[in-house]
Amino acid sequence: MAIDQETDMGDAEIDEFLGEHETGVLSLARTDDPYAIPISYGYDRDEREFYMRLVSTPESEKREFLESSPAARLVVYDEQDSSYRSVIATGSLENIPPAELTPDQIAQYGQAKRPLFEIWAQGKEDLDIELYRLDPDSLNGRRTEVDREE
Repeated sequence: MAIDQETDMGDAEIDEFLGEHETGVLSLARTDDPYAIPISYGYDRDEREFYMRLVSTPESEKREFLESSPAARLVVYDEQDSSYRSVIATGSLENIPPAELTPDQIAQYGQAKRPLFEIWAQGKEDLDIELYRLDPDSLNGRRTEVDREE
């Protein structure tokens, strides 16, 4: 399999791609420690921002990372036939208290899939469910075509 062509995606193509998808991998970093988790998101095409609900337990590694204001990178990708596409958003997560949500932000959170509580050993009352926004410092997309005949 050889790479036939790599192309940067333009803003309109990035926005369309992110609007079509709803899951990605969120990576957080602090000093030399990385942490990555699959997440679902809502995407605001007008503001080019991501909204997500992050669920954790009070003593979890995820909570430790979130409380440290880590650098964040969200990767959304797919593969269709001989085409691979990916978008990488880099920036910082901002925790938004529910009382401060605007109606538009509530609509974006509504587009993020609800977490599956059944995967957690603890009951719902033991979970921290917090709302975050990622306003990317950079947002880049790439489309790669591969020749599968080789």
